[in-house]
Amino acid sequence: MTTFQLNGKTVIVDLRPGTTLLDYLRQEGFFSVKYGSDKGETGADSVLVDGKIMNASLMLIHTVNGKTIETVESFATGRDVHPLQDAFIEEGAIQCGYCTPGMILAIESLAREIETPSEDNVKDVLAGVYCRCTGYVKPIKAAIKYLAAKNTKGHEGK
Repeated sequence: MTTFQLNGKTVIVDLRPGTTLLDYLRQEGFFSVKYGSDKGETGADSVLVDGKIMNASLMLIHTVNGKTIETVESFATGRDVHPLQDAFIEEGAIQCGYCTPGMILAIESLAREIETPSEDNVKDVLAGVYCRCTGYVKPIKAAIKYLAAKNTKGHEGK
């Protein structure tokens, strides 16, 4: 048996040992986590594991026992999107959308790790998510916009 938190809910599964986290998430309807390759080369299969960006296709389900998993599905509440998703929309950073969930999770992971990430930090974290459409310019602008707003809000009243 494997027990973990998935988007704020406790999950208990008993799956065959070779099942990947990607396989499980897709069969459960988490379509923001996409197949890109069996080697984790594209970042399309990105999830947050205990707040860190990871490739779901490279993780066997039993390795997430006791961990917290987040997908992009946890970022929106009804029709209200997460401020990072909003920044992507405002900057026109979404094109085909295949890589967008991975980019959003990568940027959020960075925001949780470093209080004031630089543009170079953003570029580094986005390098793990392969994108053919955007050329990364607009996603980087969206990330900088989100991080600046988050940093400003985080210092209000201090």
